[in-house]
Amino acid sequence: MPELLHIQPIAPEATYALRHQVLWPDKPLDYVKIAEDAAGHHFGALRAGEVVAVISLFVTGPEARFRKFATRPDCQRQGIGSELLKHVFAEAQRLGAKHIWCDARQDSAAFYARFGMQPEGEIFYKGPVAYVRMACTL
Repeated sequence: MPELLHIQPIAPEATYALRHQVLWPDKPLDYVKIAEDAAGHHFGALRAGEVVAVISLFVTGPEARFRKFATRPDCQRQGIGSELLKHVFAEAQRLGAKHIWCDARQDSAAFYARFGMQPEGEIFYKGPVAYVRMACTL
């Protein structure tokens, strides 16, 4: 794990600023909030007490989905997101999920493939951004 990194549960509201900054900076803040946030499990990767990456996990029976995975730009490519994703996979398993998926930005698909996730279905778009569903068995 990257030096002095701590992963812990956080409130949904604690994810919003980073979701907005990294994923949709050109949209209003409300754009990064999702109706299911209250039912999710939200995790933050903290370094020196500051949230530098966030992810939200939603588990329904054997199915798990993670959403709004964002790492602060100056903290990317340091292993922080990898540790956070491993944590979420383990948490999904602990909660009884057998399968996990996400709608991944197409330019991030290779990152998810390193964790055993494979593309499912066709490329689709959210605004101008190309996405592909990535999934794997836990």
